[in-house]
Amino acid sequence: MRFIYGTLAAAVPAISATILLFPTSALAQEDPPFERTEQRHDCASYDPLRQPFFGETHLHTSFSFDAYTTSMRNDPNAAYAFAKGAPVKLPAASAQAGKPQTRTAQLTRPIDFAAVTDHSELLGPMEICTRSKKGTAGRNKLSCRQMRTGRVKPKNPDTFNPTAIAGLWAALPILQPKTSDPLPLCDRKGVDCDAATISIWKSIQDAAEKAYDRTSDCTFTSFVGYEYTAQPRTANLHRNVIFRNADVPKKPISEVETGGPYPTVLWEKLRKQCLDAKGKCDVLTIPHNANLSGGLMFPDPANAAEAKERAFFEPLTEIYQHKGASECRYDRLAHKGVETTDTLCTFEQLINDVLGPQANPPDIENFPPRNMVRNALKDGMALAKSLKGINPFKYGLIGGTDSHNGDPGNTVEQTFQGHAGTLDAPLAAMIGNIRLGPGSLAVVWAEENSRDSIFEAMRRKETYATSGTRPIVRFFGGWGFDDEHLKKLCNRSDRVEIGYDQGVPMGSDLPPKSGSTPSFLVAALRDKQSAKLQRIQIVKGWVDSAGKTHERVYDVAGRRGPSNPLYDRWVCSQEKYDAALSGGKLIREIRKESSRISQVNAFPGAQGYNELCTVWSDPHFNRSQPAFYYARVLEMPTCRWSTLACQAAHVDPFASPKICTVQAIFANFKAAAKGEIALGEQPFNNCCLTERNDPFMERTIQERAWTSPVWYVPGG
Repeated sequence: MRFIYGTLAAAVPAISATILLFPTSALAQEDPPFERTEQRHDCASYDPLRQPFFGETHLHTSFSFDAYTTSMRNDPNAAYAFAKGAPVKLPAASAQAGKPQTRTAQLTRPIDFAAVTDHSELLGPMEICTRSKKGTAGRNKLSCRQMRTGRVKPKNPDTFNPTAIAGLWAALPILQPKTSDPLPLCDRKGVDCDAATISIWKSIQDAAEKAYDRTSDCTFTSFVGYEYTAQPRTANLHRNVIFRNADVPKKPISEVETGGPYPTVLWEKLRKQCLDAKGKCDVLTIPHNANLSGGLMFPDPANAAEAKERAFFEPLTEIYQHKGASECRYDRLAHKGVETTDTLCTFEQLINDVLGPQANPPDIENFPPRNMVRNALKDGMALAKSLKGINPFKYGLIGGTDSHNGDPGNTVEQTFQGHAGTLDAPLAAMIGNIRLGPGSLAVVWAEENSRDSIFEAMRRKETYATSGTRPIVRFFGGWGFDDEHLKKLCNRSDRVEIGYDQGVPMGSDLPPKSGSTPSFLVAALRDKQSAKLQRIQIVKGWVDSAGKTHERVYDVAGRRGPSNPLYDRWVCSQEKYDAALSGGKLIREIRKESSRISQVNAFPGAQGYNELCTVWSDPHFNRSQPAFYYARVLEMPTCRWSTLACQAAHVDPFASPKICTVQAIFANFKAAAKGEIALGEQPFNNCCLTERNDPFMERTIQERAWTSPVWYVPGG
């Protein structure tokens, strides 16, 4: 039989053996539906119906100025080794530059692909300051010595301040509305920043090549990439630039080369130096998580030509990473959302709308709507009417970590150690940044684990993002999945073939058809190393005849569980965490402990599901209205990293507010006595932020996945 999820083989080793039952013909190599732009062996595991590959598209190493200042020393070679399963070292609590790295991080499951995306703007100075030989021009300048030591006064240990050093380095090339001044160090006599940039860029390419498995085993794929770090006045407009193969420009096109935060100039230069150049260079850019962009990530295009360029270069956008989620936003205390009434939009929200400190974060009514991807998707359809039918925000969805620890794909809540070296150690520092989290995984449906196949999957948007776990999700749209002979499509062994033959996968447009209603096949298989599935939702957005945008969320499979504080407390029990994940054992233990769980007993889905699948038709379809549909898969609640961390410090977020506050006072005092924080700092007070008193902070987390949308355009 062929399972709904396709052939997995080595891609997801934790999946049940039933998923590996597939016809041997499915693995036979054939002419692929994509161009091969590189020389390599054919992959032994090739599936024309595509396989899910889990990876990372947003990762920083010691080549990034803001990672190096935090005493993090993992380079791209170490990062790729980590992605394959090797351990890396992280700096100890308050470790200053040059001190031994004492913490260890390691994946329990390797990932399938990764791109190192170090900040391009300061690569040249980083090469000179941290990698060049002694005596190199510029190496002994103050800014270099500050970088290497992390100290404002390099010879004074008491001035260790990595945040201040990173800010000094970023001030000229990144934080200005226009970039005209020279980079730090680059205006000094004898300093050749161009040559240094080319040198370190070559090292990035070499690391990607060394990590890439070009054999028929196809165990791992690496991509050459970097981050375009536009951040005018702290509004985050970053882009991750991902190249298809080893044919790349001589050096990265940074914000310095574009003269400021101008993505349109970036695309123009990428077209000239990559797409229109000789060779096989191909590229796409992925907008950074938009929640901190001050509403500037998705501006109205100036004209149809600009909209077309955006649609071409940016098929995907990041929906989640360690700085929070960008799907949608809902304030549970105000009972209002940003153009939404979806209460699940409280998930992993930050307070501010731009990166960095802000005295008065915007309230829910003034939060920029296009900081949220769902609103951009809706507005894109509305804008298309005035842009010759071109939708500038027709994005597929993908995720990443944005980790600055050189640890790609390190997204497990229970083992989270932070994202920025010494800034996340000791424990008090992590709790001080309690709203940050482990981040997201990118998932692509591709024929094989190779650069060409995965890049094409990203280009056609057959991708989804997870909040860090590894559920397997398929989503097809069509016009006949609800016909009589296909009503039991979830039970058919040929459902994947039918999905492709009679419909379109995630990321695609529904083909033109009259006299029918669209229907969708959606299926999810749980990650066996995470909680069971709770339900699948389909999120619809549309534009009415007056040009006004709307949205609606449908529960289509599984069931919603009742809110039960006892359940939440038990899934956050460190001693019984494994029992909580087992579902059945959890319920039996709760029955022994309390009789106040009648609502849990009455809920058939309290234990969750290993698999969910359904065929759903839009009951409110209007063929004159453009629309998109994407699936959101929710797992049963598990414990957020911060709750476990607070409990480890003897501060219980489930205690009463008074008791929690007293516990936090003692924890702050202990941390100050150890020299971990300054006297008067109160990071452990964050442990008492809960659903009762905070608009977004939650003690438990519902891990989830978001598929790329399927679009309907009237007339095709």
